[in-house]
Amino acid sequence: MNDDLLGRHRAVLPDWLALYYDRPLEITHGEGRHVWDAQGNRYLDFFGGILTTMTAHALPEVTKAVTEQAGRIIHSSTLYLNRPMVDLAERIAQLSGIPDARVFFTTSGTEANDTALLLATTYRRSNTVLAMRNSYHGRSFSSVGITGNRGWSPTSLSPLQTLYVHGGVRGRGPFAELDDYDYVAACVDDLKDLLGHTRPPAALIAEPIQGVGGFTSPPDGLYAAFREVLHERGVLWISDEVQTGWGRTGEHFWGWQAHARSGPPDMLTFAKGIGNGMSIGGVVARAEIMNCLDANSISTFGGTQITMAAGLANLNYLLEHDLQGNARRVGGLLIERLRAAAAHVPAVREVRGRGLMIGIELTKPGTDEADPAAASAVLEAARAGGLLIGKGGGHDTSALRVAPPLSLNVAEAEEGAAILEDALRSIQ
Repeated sequence: MNDDLLGRHRAVLPDWLALYYDRPLEITHGEGRHVWDAQGNRYLDFFGGILTTMTAHALPEVTKAVTEQAGRIIHSSTLYLNRPMVDLAERIAQLSGIPDARVFFTTSGTEANDTALLLATTYRRSNTVLAMRNSYHGRSFSSVGITGNRGWSPTSLSPLQTLYVHGGVRGRGPFAELDDYDYVAACVDDLKDLLGHTRPPAALIAEPIQGVGGFTSPPDGLYAAFREVLHERGVLWISDEVQTGWGRTGEHFWGWQAHARSGPPDMLTFAKGIGNGMSIGGVVARAEIMNCLDANSISTFGGTQITMAAGLANLNYLLEHDLQGNARRVGGLLIERLRAAAAHVPAVREVRGRGLMIGIELTKPGTDEADPAAASAVLEAARAGGLLIGKGGGHDTSALRVAPPLSLNVAEAEEGAAILEDALRSIQ
């Protein structure tokens, strides 16, 4: 049956629409932290639809909210007042930490980043954008243009002039051997030097932890230090929280809070987990920035009633059950368990991350050379053992990505770690 579906997929969908596994998987249903395929095999899900199933599969509170809203009205567009959209916007504005915040809803993280770029370039009257090396911000024309990861940049054409900054990858690059203090200082000096050679940019856009880039991150405080330099020149800071938001990192509700010395960003973008599978993205910005557009704009599907109902129910569940605290506790146990397992596998260069956002970088033993074949082999072995994980990285996709739903319990963390340990050992 899967072979038939795979053939149909290949006949009507693009060649570049990637599928995991030598024999691609059709997921038919899920519950909690588990999913099942068309053959009835059960898997522990440590990737959550690319960090999107944030709380749990088939969460009853979200299912109930969606069903009840669907029975009333599903959609009306932003041309009419929308109570669920206002309700969720109020909650997100309050949680964002941005003063006098306004919220605009989209259908995806790509569209959210597009909107943030539109706002920044309009507000600043500049089409120059600073972005981080190894970054990923989406698949639209403008977001591809600022993505600093070659594997996800199909074109060099762009409506923006993009300048790439050091700092997003702590363990590689010209400053990797420095201690954290000197690393931050070197990156700040590099930023100052770059700004001295160009007209003032509109904004810096940065993921606090790079998602597609393999869950890499700078030392805490780097973006606060960057912001002090940028603020002096009027340059905005956009925090791309599509993967780091909603408590996934455990220690903080937003990734930017690890860099909070200079206060919140001017804008943050969000998506993925807030909808628990429903299509929600958005931008939070100070009112003066959000209101800078002087032409009409709407969103046909952004903020539609059914997705807002899902987002409200999901956010309420996350806060009421302290899933951020659970990510900190269970994620801390999981990362230590994976580090202990990886200590016996020469191909593992680094286990990194925080909360339930963990990366395992693989290289050819004894070298710093990326080993994407090993990453693919571990992905296959983990699936055979009943575990689904992801891949990423800026060096030929050689990092494994581990990001379970935030309701993961200790027993499931131990089970998944044991499967992943076996999968890592299988490549030796």
